[in-house]
Amino acid sequence: MKCPHCNETLMMSERFNIEIDYCPRCRGIWLDKGELEKMLDFAEHKYAAAKVEPQRDYLDNEYELRKRNEKFYGKQHKKRGFLGDLFDFD
Repeated sequence: MKCPHCNETLMMSERFNIEIDYCPRCRGIWLDKGELEKMLDFAEHKYAAAKVEPQRDYLDNEYELRKRNEKFYGKQHKKRGFLGDLFDFD
């Protein structure tokens, strides 16, 4: 199958039982019928069981300490979700 954008031959990758067609040139991603629903179901089941901690108020001292640590160690990065794993083709 050819990429509709740049006419390059699409590559196929399977992640978490989901087939993903992607273009190595323009990095476009195409899903077959029903694949998006599979992705959404996967995300729902994976993150539904995750515990959500109650939000707590930080004291000013904790906030200042965190800011100082960020200056020294660098800003902390967010956790990557499953979509990062799913669409990481490198």
